[in-house]
This record gives sequence, structure tokens and C-alpha cells, in this order.
Amino acid sequence: MDITIITRFLNGLLMILIPIGLGIYLTRRFKLGWRLWWIGGAAFILSQIGHIPFNYLLDQLFQRGQLSAPPETWRSLFNALVLGLSAGLWEEITLYAVYRWWAKDARSWKQGIIVGAGRGGIESILIGVYVLVIFIQMVVFRFGDLKSLIPIDQIPILEQQLAIYWSSPWYDTLLGALERSFTIVFHISAALLVLQVFIRGQSRWLWMALLWHTIANTGAVYLVMEVNPYAAEVWMGVVCLASFVIIYLLRDSRVDQNASLPSTTQGGIHHDLQKSVQVTYEHIEGTRYIENITD
Repeated sequence: MDITIITRFLNGLLMILIPIGLGIYLTRRFKLGWRLWWIGGAAFILSQIGHIPFNYLLDQLFQRGQLSAPPETWRSLFNALVLGLSAGLWEEITLYAVYRWWAKDARSWKQGIIVGAGRGGIESILIGVYVLVIFIQMVVFRFGDLKSLIPIDQIPILEQQLAIYWSSPWYDTLLGALERSFTIVFHISAALLVLQVFIRGQSRWLWMALLWHTIANTGAVYLVMEVNPYAAEVWMGVVCLASFVIIYLLRDSRVDQNASLPSTTQGGIHHDLQKSVQVTYEHIEGTRYIENITD
């Protein structure tokens, strides 16, 4: 039996089970329920309603020559940067809107983690379902009678696709689940960065989240195009480690204790009453890593 049949199925299944398992762990540990997890998931879906058509429109404008493309030497880096910036803009600004007008009660570190886990989790689950659908189709085509399944003139193309699909070594077929695990941690860190806009009353945290998202996505896309998937996974592993650092450094028990305080809005930017609490030297030291990202 071909082991890749097992690993490809396992890859898609893990993309679904890992975020669900993490959601169960976090909601039970923090005793917060699933509401914010689902709101985070909804934030991802809402962002894609604009993100996907936007990317399609950009692609059409470049193909028609209405937007000038850079020289071939810089094409890969340019494409990776555009895709990374597009993802950052749509996903982080959408999350900002969700925090401001929907999840108005999410103003603590624990709640931000749940929101981020939901956003990354829903993305992973949707990709996992897609991967399993493709897997089932490829199994049917591999062991079925192609002449009875598709038009004869399309058989050579499908046979070529089948050969590519089933020729991958078994460890390659599990890279998707590994990448989703890294990405969920990244989404949690980005969700916490956006949340600082409301906790600290400073809009610059949104731009930090956007920059962080752009850097993470641009690096992964560029390495996939110019090097290989392994290099992209190493990059995402580094992003995951950096995300853990961000998550840790943004943890502030005093914010959690005051999360229930009422808030006001001034000048279009949300300001919690926690902003009136005097900022101590230890607090500044605890967040200097994030400050240095954009300074």
C-alpha cells in the first residue's frame, strides 16, 4: 500500500483537528467559552470576502498592462510583497473593525488569544476540508476508470496531474499541517497586536500588526517561489517562534484584571479607561521587544 495515501489523508485531517483541539484547550483553560473563537473565525471569513476579489482585480490589472510590473529580476519579490501586504491589509483591518464594533468585550490577553486562535483555526479548517476534497478526488481518479469519469481528451492532462500528485515523498505530504500549526500561532500574535489599539489607546499597534503580517507572508511566498517549500517552512518556523515571543511579552495581568472597565471613543480611536492607569517602568520594559519592531 502506498504510504502517501495515509499521509495525505492525515495531512488534511490534522489541519482540521489541530485547531479544534487547541480551541478546546484554550476555552477550557481560560474558561471563556467558544464565542470569541467563532468571532475570530468570522473575522477571517469576512476578510476574505474582500481579499480574494481584491487580489483577482490586481492580477487582472497587471495582465492588462493597466498597472506596470517591475523588471523580471524583481518580479518574484514584488509579487510576494504585494500578496503579503494585501493579506495584512485585509485581515488586520478587518480584525480591527471586529474588535471595535463586534467583540467590544474582548479587551484582555486571554480573550485576544482566543480570537487569534479562532481566526487561524478557521483558516486551517477550511484549507483542511479543501485538501481532503482534493485527496478524495485523486483517490477516485487513481483507482477508477478514467474513461468513464472524464472526457477522453482530458485524460492525458489528468494523468500528468495524478503522476505529480502521487509522486511526492510521504514527508512532503505533511508539510501543510505543519505550516498551519505555525500559522495559527502567528495569527494569535497578530490578533494580540491589533488588540493593543484598544487596550493602550494607540493606533500604531494596528500598523505594527499589518507590518508583521506582511513580513511573515512575504517571506513565505518568496521562498516558495524562489527556493523550495522546505525553506518556506523553516521561515514559518522562525515566524512561529517570534510569535511566541510576542505573545509572551504582551501578557500583562493588570490588563486582564481591568478588562471589564468601561471604555470611551475619542477622535475615532478606541480608548479604554485602563489608559488612565499610570504606566510603570516595568510595563515599558515588558513590551520593548514589540516597540523595537517598528522603531
